[in-house]
Amino acid sequence: MTAAERAFPDGFVWGTATAAHQVEGGNWNNDWWAWEHNPGSGCAEPSGDACDHWHRWPQDVRLLADLGFGSYRFSLEWSRIEPQEGEFSRVALDHYLAMCAGCRELGIEPVVTFHHFTTPRWVAAAGGWAEPATADRFARFCARAAGHLGDAMQRACTLNEPNVVATAGYLDGRFPPGERDGDRRRRVNEVFVDAHAKATTAIKEAAGAPVGLTLAMSDDQAVDGGEAPWPSTAAAGRTPISRRPGATTSSGCRPTPATASGPRGCWTRSRACP
Repeated sequence: MTAAERAFPDGFVWGTATAAHQVEGGNWNNDWWAWEHNPGSGCAEPSGDACDHWHRWPQDVRLLADLGFGSYRFSLEWSRIEPQEGEFSRVALDHYLAMCAGCRELGIEPVVTFHHFTTPRWVAAAGGWAEPATADRFARFCARAAGHLGDAMQRACTLNEPNVVATAGYLDGRFPPGERDGDRRRRVNEVFVDAHAKATTAIKEAAGAPVGLTLAMSDDQAVDGGEAPWPSTAAAGRTPISRRPGATTSSGCRPTPATASGPRGCWTRSRACP
């Protein structure tokens, strides 16, 4: 197939994504700010002012439009919106509402993520994602934020890669709170499942937008004769999808060969379902 013959299907939208803590700057009231200032965390440097997306978002969104993007997934910083339990900042909510409106004015679909790795310090101090009550706290936050954004938000993601947060934070010790406990990780996964279900209901009731979940996934398949490394792969926490000889190795949004479980396809990093 030549380059001229390649085409994406009708309705395909090119998009990009950011995480509030990684781009906004000054998000000092969450667990990641505390973590990156811990000398033993492994972080090379603190986020600090980042690229000041909090103030420069109008220029940044204009850049997205000029580049031809039709969708922008950005996250709400929970610790800005609810800096202490039950205390909500209208200024922060209005900020994200303005971002949604600004995207739509430029023909960009605003896709809002309600949790992208960072958790308010007061939630972390109350047990974090290992505490079942966190699911209810998160759902309450989602209801309040979604109600404020209303139909300005076109799509919603409850949690960004909760499987990464659970594994890196509670099994590998690479994310806050830096634990290495398989039982705790299983508990965290259960809380995330509960949180997603409750948050989905809360967002739909408050705003009616399509709601989905963002996962980090990999499809690792052995080439002929490459079956031997699978035990170490599994030990590293990555479950192989297929051991079919002759298959290729892929990850991300690259096409994967057909397997017994399904046709040739590609996984997506973000999907919002009606």
